Amino acid sequence: MATPPIQFDRASGVLEGANAWERLAAIALTLGSKISSNFSHRGYNSCANLLRKALAERDIEIKLNDDATFAFPYGDGYWSKLLNRTFSYEDELDLLFRASADVDYTLLDCGANFGYWSVLVSSKPYGSHKAIAIEPSAANFPKLANNARINNNRFQAIKCAIGAARGTARLSGTKHEAFSIAGGQKDGEEVPVIALDNLFDDGMISPGGKFLIKLDVEGVEIDAIKGGERLLGEDSVLLAEEHGNDPKHTVSRFILEQTPLKLIVYDPQTNRMETVKELSILDRIKVSSHVGYNVFGTASAFWQDRIDALNARLQ
Repeated sequence: MATPPIQFDRASGVLEGANAWERLAAIALTLGSKISSNFSHRGYNSCANLLRKALAERDIEIKLNDDATFAFPYGDGYWSKLLNRTFSYEDELDLLFRASADVDYTLLDCGANFGYWSVLVSSKPYGSHKAIAIEPSAANFPKLANNARINNNRFQAIKCAIGAARGTARLSGTKHEAFSIAGGQKDGEEVPVIALDNLFDDGMISPGGKFLIKLDVEGVEIDAIKGGERLLGEDSVLLAEEHGNDPKHTVSRFILEQTPLKLIVYDPQTNRMETVKELSILDRIKVSSHVGYNVFGTASAFWQDRIDALNARLQ
């Protein structure tokens, strides 16, 4: 029988079900996050994964809010930052999701990993939205499915990759948060691929709705955008990762120059969602080469009005 998961409540800081060594590891993981936050958590993942080798294989379930529980392997380098209660994951996405709690929209969580955003967006404090979590990895998908299960199966999990068109591809990588089908690899796991617009064809979503599309697909963002022309013509916002190590701002440049979408980015300096006219603004915002930054694209008057209203509240 599997060992029951450790429990951690982010609101109270209470850790339950951990032995003495696991409690000591939690202190180390939390302290490491606080220290490394001063330099964008550089090195944290590697150190945490090294510590994980000394821990028994076991899950931890983190209570993100009163209606959201997120599970992952204890000691995981990417997600253990959540033990640090001062850590905020992808602030710019959280800002938009919280501000949209009253909107009837569907989240398309592409490159869902273990389903963090699907868990949160489908929770009551975020508006109990419909979410479809799309993840191609055979290693990641059971963890995603487990997070759906422990949250009463309130979001749908689909095992496939997102690309320009329906087909198959090879998925490879060494980090669960960075598996990719980019580059046409000959090795790796064969996975099915669908285009965003195939979600209409397959009856998973219907025209006329409102959509937030989180696109974290590790190098195939442009292909995914090309495969979502119909979807992006709806009342949609694209939330796409812009890589910190890309000085050419390739994804943002494509959105700005090759699509009808208005490009928007959260600027920490002004604490506003800024419409991007010149890509030079990203030179200032993208300060760390080893992390991703999210940019937004929309052609929807509805969502533009909502973003304008959000900016008014931020002032």
